[in-house]
Amino acid sequence: MMRGRRRLLVAVGAATFATAFAATGVAGTAQARTAVPVGVVTTGTALPALPALPALPASSALPALTARGAVPARATGYPAFTAPGKTLKLGVKGSAVKALQARLKELGYVPGSVDGRYGGATLTAVWAFQKVQGITPTSTVAARTWRALENPRAPKVLVPRGKATRVEVNLTKQVMVLYRGGAPVLISHISSGSGIPYTEYATWNGKRQRFSGSARTPTGDYKTTWRVKGWHRSYLGQLYNPIFFNGGIALHGALSVPLYPASHGCVRLPMNVAEMLPGMLGKGVPVHVRGAFRR
Repeated sequence: MMRGRRRLLVAVGAATFATAFAATGVAGTAQARTAVPVGVVTTGTALPALPALPALPASSALPALTARGAVPARATGYPAFTAPGKTLKLGVKGSAVKALQARLKELGYVPGSVDGRYGGATLTAVWAFQKVQGITPTSTVAARTWRALENPRAPKVLVPRGKATRVEVNLTKQVMVLYRGGAPVLISHISSGSGIPYTEYATWNGKRQRFSGSARTPTGDYKTTWRVKGWHRSYLGQLYNPIFFNGGIALHGALSVPLYPASHGCVRLPMNVAEMLPGMLGKGVPVHVRGAFRR
């Protein structure tokens, strides 16, 4: 009877510890470095200790919350990063800019070449990052942006049950996210439809015509359809590497992608993002458009 009770208590203790260990989300595959004895005392006698469990490797340890309540980068799956802390402005060069570019690229943003030059491609990547972090976008990289780079948050998921490979367009934040395997692999600043009705004249099919519309990017669920490599001339302007997903509305590169909705309805992308996107985004991929920009 006593032997059976001991076996039951050991089994319960092991199951409880295993459940708690699994809740950390860390797989116990590392080689054990520290034994964790578990003894349950009953009738004055300690039960046999459970086998040693593997210690958590330092890189996977669950850190405590910071003073601001944010979980450090390691806990959210991002590699650790120590910010240079130097205030950066558009046009500067140096090692701090190179560290900024490398970190943005590591997090899925698209800063262009990691060359230590703070130019236009790095600027739009900074804007995208700041918007995702809830920071008012600016060309200056100072203390708040550096802190966010050390402890970044992931983009808000708009379609939690969406397919593992999909595009989400957040009109509220003016950000596009490409997911592959359920993880964000490309995050970009965008400029969507201005919402301002327009009337424009253009020569189309050999004659001058009048075109009017609402300049709105409709919300909804779509799929990528046809595309054009390089510059494509439409009756409302030039689109670079357009990937269409809703009739004549496309994701495309543009020479002007300002910090406000400015298009006729398409989703404008920085040129360096539009250069690489076709190689990452196939045909028939879901495109989910959500939100509304508030001026």
